[in-house]
Amino acid sequence: MKSANDIKKILVIRFRRVGDAVLGTSLCTSLRKTFPKAEIHYLLNTPIAPLYEGHPDIDQVITFDSKDDKSFFRYIRRAWSIVRANKYDVIIDMRGTVRTLLFSFLSPATRFRIGTKKGYSFLALNHAVDNRGDKTSNMIEHNLAFLKPLEQIAEVNYCKDFRLYVTDAEKQHFHSYMQQAGINFSKPVMLSVVSARLQHKIWDKERMKQVLQKIIDNYDAQIIFNFVSAEREFAINVHKEMNDHPNIFTNIEANSLRDLCALSTNCDFFFGNEGGARHLAQALDVPSFAIFPPKIFKSRWLPDQGERFAGVSPDDFCSKAEQKSMTYEARFNLITVERVWALLDPMLARYLSK
Repeated sequence: MKSANDIKKILVIRFRRVGDAVLGTSLCTSLRKTFPKAEIHYLLNTPIAPLYEGHPDIDQVITFDSKDDKSFFRYIRRAWSIVRANKYDVIIDMRGTVRTLLFSFLSPATRFRIGTKKGYSFLALNHAVDNRGDKTSNMIEHNLAFLKPLEQIAEVNYCKDFRLYVTDAEKQHFHSYMQQAGINFSKPVMLSVVSARLQHKIWDKERMKQVLQKIIDNYDAQIIFNFVSAEREFAINVHKEMNDHPNIFTNIEANSLRDLCALSTNCDFFFGNEGGARHLAQALDVPSFAIFPPKIFKSRWLPDQGERFAGVSPDDFCSKAEQKSMTYEARFNLITVERVWALLDPMLARYLSK
């Protein structure tokens, strides 16, 4: 294999949650720009696969579900059948676990078997990338480092953009649904996440309510609370504690990830706790501001920080060294209403003024 034209099929492995897989699309886009004739397959957990329907840089989504994970022998059979059927020229393992390394191990004829350098990775990889210790790069840069070995045969076109796509029909359908639920599109519309999958990642509820009230008072914004079923009660209680304010909507639900994308594209802004919904918003180019809890590094998980995409973290107000002697709660409490509003208000003035 001597040139980029010899690359016919590429497998990108990116198991885990929404945020990881969304950020991984920048690698797929880079591969498309570098090897425009190659077929790119994206290997994901089944629940998040619908996000990548219609993605121009992904030709096929391959999924593994809970049944595949429960049986190791079933997992091996599926991995073997996939690599045997496709005869990949490149396998990029972004996950780097014993299980994901099986794809490279079972495909020794693949010219580029790329993944994270670990003590056991030599058993499967022929190009191990040592990117674990770099804490200064964001996740996009971390992911794109996997493309370095391909410079042997091509001028790699590194692209830091990560994108998701919804159809005009999906957007219009959700637009109509939102109107029927009471949204007035002549006024600003905001998507907000006041809860989180893990309790300790939720910013102080009283502070969140104060910021939401400021947004309503200053911009007359209509705020849609996004939540999954397990977070429903928390979000509805926040609404009740805000006297069921008519500018807050808990009756608009995105029942799938595709629906959440359609909802996001019909909103002017995203605000709330850091998580998958914020990643989706940014991937759909919706201006956003996120609250980052302790131990989740903003510099790592918020690429392209600037006027359009921003956030706040305890690290903005206190050094990591000083925080070592503080409790988790004390660190989170460094994020005050005043500090959030000072950063958020200029963004709202830019994107919510209609």
